[in-house]
Amino acid sequence: MKILVAISRFIVGALFIISGLIKLNDPVGFSFKLKDYFAPEVLGLEFLVPFALLIAIVLVIVEVLLGIALLLGHFKKLTIWSLLLMIVFFTFLTFYSAYFNKVTDCGCFGDAMPLTPWESFTKDIILLVLILVLFFGQKYIHPIFTSKGRGLLILTSFIACLGIAYYVLMHLPIIDFRPYKIGANIQEGMSTPDDAPQPIFDYHWRFVVDGKEQIITTQGDYPQVHGEFIDVETKMVQEGYVPPIHDFMIERDGEDYTSHYLEEENLIVVIAYSLGNTEKDGYPAVKKVTDEALKNGYNVIGLSASSQESTEALAEDYKLNFKFYFCDETTLKTIVRSNPGILELDKGTIKQKLHWNDAHKLELPVLQNAKPSLDLNMKRHLDSIGALDQKYRKLMQAKSPEERAALGEKMGLTEAEYSGDLWKMQVVIDSSNMNYIEKIFNTKGYPGKSMVGEPTNTVAWYVLQHSNKIAQYLPIIKEAGAKGEIPMNLVAMMEDRYLMNENRPQVYGTQGRMEDDVNFIWPIENPETVNERRKKAGFNTTIEEYAKQLFGDDFEYKSLTMNDINAG
Repeated sequence: MKILVAISRFIVGALFIISGLIKLNDPVGFSFKLKDYFAPEVLGLEFLVPFALLIAIVLVIVEVLLGIALLLGHFKKLTIWSLLLMIVFFTFLTFYSAYFNKVTDCGCFGDAMPLTPWESFTKDIILLVLILVLFFGQKYIHPIFTSKGRGLLILTSFIACLGIAYYVLMHLPIIDFRPYKIGANIQEGMSTPDDAPQPIFDYHWRFVVDGKEQIITTQGDYPQVHGEFIDVETKMVQEGYVPPIHDFMIERDGEDYTSHYLEEENLIVVIAYSLGNTEKDGYPAVKKVTDEALKNGYNVIGLSASSQESTEALAEDYKLNFKFYFCDETTLKTIVRSNPGILELDKGTIKQKLHWNDAHKLELPVLQNAKPSLDLNMKRHLDSIGALDQKYRKLMQAKSPEERAALGEKMGLTEAEYSGDLWKMQVVIDSSNMNYIEKIFNTKGYPGKSMVGEPTNTVAWYVLQHSNKIAQYLPIIKEAGAKGEIPMNLVAMMEDRYLMNENRPQVYGTQGRMEDDVNFIWPIENPETVNERRKKAGFNTTIEEYAKQLFGDDFEYKSLTMNDINAG
């Protein structure tokens, strides 16, 4: 019994210390797990949610101190009773979670060693047995060191735990066990190996055979049975490979930008998973470092799970010169334990990750495409105008009222905004936007990439493209394209739009129309060489391919002349 108690004492003490320190390394992550348990559908303790972080810190420190006290033999009765009560509670909790499939990872060892609910329950049963051995064998537990020495060690441990907790809350976890640690590549984390295990399902087929109901189970094949088929139910019996990163996305206005930004070099990402409880004190530091990044040649975006309306209001309040995109809140919480937090990505690889308290430590060497004279005030205004330019246009493309409502709600619009006269509201916005752009044209010329950076350099082009003043300002657009301030394919599109409006043949074949329910590409000057001109202007599709993109795969491009158009 004495040896069994000694072994149990060492195992329990060591496990409590290790488990506690792992969670102490990331108390914010543990608090998220506690919130899962406090949810209405689990324990129904919603009133504890605001105190989840405090409870998390207290629990993990107590866990570490109990492990140390057990190994030292300090206050053994109090220590063992505390261990017993704690393990009984957690055994019940993990059983409840496993049996009712409520929380899929107990968080016992944080992200260092994720456990399934049944694995957690098994672990707690083993610990319960070991603690019961200690409970009934207390007489074999003898203290080490003097009482004063033990007390000093526990006090020192308590102070050290408080110091660790403070450090990781003010900065980031000392050790990052998550799939978004520095050096990890997000694209690789999202990929599934070719030889990865596939999920296995049992198919339970119900038939009526000779007047009796019969269930036949296969793993997918239709049973060879003579009878009347009723239905089939499937049940996963073995889960397949799940990539460590499986819910990362970058979206805005219903469009997916994930691949685009994961291929980009020198990308600074500001993460604010929820603006409802974001730390507002962090945004002056965020603005300072992101403005520096923009001038040094970096692209900057934000990621948040809050509505676009909320993120735009935040950007306006703090004069942030970048746009926010949407990403899942749980994913953002996993990426960085700071709200806001800052990342540097290079083709999807995480190069730097910082708490907002450490924003000044972000290394931003000047890049070759640096723009130290960037007009950030104008950039911010143009980014706002760019959002307004598209505000109702995507809604107008919705195929049904339900789709429009869903998109409108996702964009943070009210019912009155997404169900009213969208075109009338957009025209008012377009007119106001064009007035602002004209002032810039007339005082500073085209606001290109050397003035406002990319992609803001395209905003003025979009506003002009949606106006009736293309003819007036087309020379400015051509000059900007010649100087490399905007992509030449945009210049080509606007030139074609102008020519079509003038009832003249276009040059690059970018404009299509529908008349009398018939789609067609507007006549092209010298159509036999249009693909050469398209390639030179930066288009990566032929006129035939572009026509299918515009009107559908069944559409076949046909070269028309102005005589065909004028003849009706």
